[in-house]
Amino acid sequence: MHARFYHPAEISAGQLIELSDANQHHAAQVLRLKKGDAVTLFNGQGGEFSAHIDLVRKSGTTVLVGAYHDIDRESPLLIELAQAICVNEKMDWIIQKAVELGVTHIQPVSTARSIVHLSGERASKRQQHWQKIVVSACEQCGRNQVPQVSPLMALPYWLSQKKTDKSPHDLRFMLSPVATQSLHDIVKPAANAHITLVTGPEGGFTAEEEAAILHSGFIPIRLGKRILRTESAALAAIAAIQTLWGDF
Repeated sequence: MHARFYHPAEISAGQLIELSDANQHHAAQVLRLKKGDAVTLFNGQGGEFSAHIDLVRKSGTTVLVGAYHDIDRESPLLIELAQAICVNEKMDWIIQKAVELGVTHIQPVSTARSIVHLSGERASKRQQHWQKIVVSACEQCGRNQVPQVSPLMALPYWLSQKKTDKSPHDLRFMLSPVATQSLHDIVKPAANAHITLVTGPEGGFTAEEEAAILHSGFIPIRLGKRILRTESAALAAIAAIQTLWGDF
């Protein structure tokens, strides 16, 4: 697969496009691409464009756009991950790997036992940082649709919103080491089902939070007999969901 670059604007065949500063650095300084080297561009609206490096200079790198290719690498499942925020490195890892595994939406939530506390400008900057990780993951794994990271929400507020937008075909799972059901016990969802997975912080959900989550229509699910860390639990669950019902 050729080097891939995200260009969040309209792209058309024959167009000359100046790479962003970050992409220019990656293309010229990291990948050492030269004039004529093949690359791929995508804008998150589906499909991708073949292209090649037209000019490399200190002030920027220009690519010449070629043909459009209607390539879809999305899972047939719509998976939303609601992840309790955790320390930076763990959260970055979860988001990166969740995108590689095919999630379509990421909702960071704050909980009673969250170690990290963000608000205001810090929360906004962190959201922007997470979105950049999503883009980088899409560039790496070949996805042409870019999942969105929503603004951080407190768990109770997010649950109140979920109560009002549930479809009969939706499936909602809460990961719990004491749950009695596993994913094998769940009937295969309908083709248009929206799957939501909520995962707790390092210390887990409080009893009150678990009760509120269950009251919002979530099914408690266990992943084997072992207790997984927060940075492992969601990723293991997504991989299992894709294996059972998706494209793995």
